[in-house]
Amino acid sequence: MPSVRVSKKFNNSVYFLTFSTKNLYYIFDRQYRWNILADSLKYCQANKGLKLFHFVFMLNHIHLIVFSEDISGFIRDFKCFTAKKILENIKMTEPAVLKIFLNNDGEYEFWSKTNMPKLIETQDFFEQKMQYIQNNPVKKNYVIRPEDWYWSSANPSCEIKIDDAFSL
Repeated sequence: MPSVRVSKKFNNSVYFLTFSTKNLYYIFDRQYRWNILADSLKYCQANKGLKLFHFVFMLNHIHLIVFSEDISGFIRDFKCFTAKKILENIKMTEPAVLKIFLNNDGEYEFWSKTNMPKLIETQDFFEQKMQYIQNNPVKKNYVIRPEDWYWSSANPSCEIKIDDAFSL
């Protein structure tokens, strides 16, 4: 199983990350939940020095290729903030769904614990992960072409803007 943590030695690096909802429950496709994710990423870009190279929002997970001076801090803050906002949204719009996110201690856990961090060390690996991200909605048969999925860096009309091309 991949490490759940980012190595302190490589905390200031480019990573491919996957954040999945607890129980892989399909939750983002309604009640403006993709907007919560988008707003949080845009905030991190504008205020926390996050460089976003590629992304895709799926129904129960997101993939990102990002750089941050403190990638561990970004992961912690992004997951904490979005979990709080999305759980508030669920409480207001679909309260019966909340029980899916209860843990054994009776507390809510929105995100699964692992982030699947993969350090991007080569241009080839970056390109492989970029293709994976862009083709994820096609592979799931949500769209025919990557650029047709709105919540993706493959779509030039998406409100989330990506940073300049990555290079080692």
